[in-house]
Amino acid sequence: MSTLHAREGKDARIALEVLSQSRRAVEPALREAVSSLPPSMSDIAEYHFGWRDEHGNPVPGEAGKALRPALTLAAARAVGADDTAAIPAAVAVELVHNFSLLHDDVMDRDHTRRHRRTVWSLFGAGPAILTGDALLSAATEVLIGSGSQDSAHGLRMLHGAVVNLLDGQCVDLAFERRTEVDVAECERMAAHKTGALLACACALGALFGRGNAEQIGKLHEFGAHLGLAFQFVDDLLGIWGDPAITGKPVYSDLRNRRKTLPVVAALASDTAAGRQLSELYQQESPPSDDDLTRAAELIDKAGARDWCQVRADDLLASALGRLRLLSQPDVIPPQRRRAAIAELAALARLATHRDR
Repeated sequence: MSTLHAREGKDARIALEVLSQSRRAVEPALREAVSSLPPSMSDIAEYHFGWRDEHGNPVPGEAGKALRPALTLAAARAVGADDTAAIPAAVAVELVHNFSLLHDDVMDRDHTRRHRRTVWSLFGAGPAILTGDALLSAATEVLIGSGSQDSAHGLRMLHGAVVNLLDGQCVDLAFERRTEVDVAECERMAAHKTGALLACACALGALFGRGNAEQIGKLHEFGAHLGLAFQFVDDLLGIWGDPAITGKPVYSDLRNRRKTLPVVAALASDTAAGRQLSELYQQESPPSDDDLTRAAELIDKAGARDWCQVRADDLLASALGRLRLLSQPDVIPPQRRRAAIAELAALARLATHRDR
């Protein structure tokens, strides 16, 4: 086994263990927050989280990787705290993330998420939107009820992230009505839509872990770079991803003619392949299966697939660089200090290598 493969294997083991530990730590409080909602919405939310089937029966399994709460708890450990201090922050971030997923599925008219029918396709768009709103409200309540002296600051941070997330989603929807979108504005959209909440997850962990301003800032930067790298990878998977990994049908983004990062990069490439892709995207009839295969080939030929992967790798490197700059209090034993940084790095690598 090569040194690179050995490191990737070690990183994956570390990350999966951290994810498992964080789920065990966060899930009781997350379930409590969801169950506090009125039954009209808590029942739907429990289906969305994968805790119940469409008939309300309990089911085994886990709802996604829960990356964001894992980052929150790991960030708290990285500044020297016991991660129990950051559980309210981790729960709040996960509630906000799932609020956004419920709304995204309605707006994008996606029928599948995590290998199950989406909430709106099963219960209706109205109940899905209202349940998402309830999760956002619950996130606020969790932070207020945490009893932390940092809850007010945390609320402001979470509010800012939500506003940026909503702005990113609004801009993304506006792209659908435009024939031309440049790469820079597409990156700005992704930084808001995805990067803002990952940055907030890391910063909140440091805040509730009683980190100093410099530590909070560096972990916010780490999360922001990771979030944008995550979106580049997510957009690549939206075209070339294995449905067994993505939980969505093959070519789902192309079928809906979404202007994702690889699509926008191809359209802006000033290549023959990019111009042909533009013609496909502007045709009035729904794309056939052959059209979708052709569109994926054109994006690849325009160089956008490789460019997106390189950009994701560069952003990951930038994120990991912020970890190396993170100051550590002397009260943390060196071994624990290295372990906390290694956990954040492993989570970052796993998040940006979901096809492996």
